[in-house]
Amino acid sequence: MAAKWIETLVGSLDQKKQYKQHMARMEALPEPHRSAAKALQRYFMYQGGIVDGNTLITMFGDFVDLWERAAADGTPVRAIVGDDPVEFAETFLRAYSGKQWIDKERERLRTAIDAAAGDTSGEERA
Repeated sequence: MAAKWIETLVGSLDQKKQYKQHMARMEALPEPHRSAAKALQRYFMYQGGIVDGNTLITMFGDFVDLWERAAADGTPVRAIVGDDPVEFAETFLRAYSGKQWIDKERERLRTAIDAAAGDTSGEERA
């Protein structure tokens, strides 16, 4: 009972455990893969805005898998991220379309504009 109450407040304990496991795997990467992966992970946390725990855990699991394979194969960092690491990060993030923090504000904006425009029909917008 207490665990359910705690999870209601702080989120899934299992997801937190998985996240820590993914981060430990990232820390175990050899250089320079570890530094590159950590830099991208930091960017994901700031830019991604994903609030769905399942999506986030899946994304980080896939992300660490990518870097572990690259390190094992001896793939250079630039061969993974290309010339523009921001473009790589944005493309990677787009592949994981979970619920984002901005979704609530987008819907709030749509509702406010509909109300201001007098559109209360609730019809789907194109």
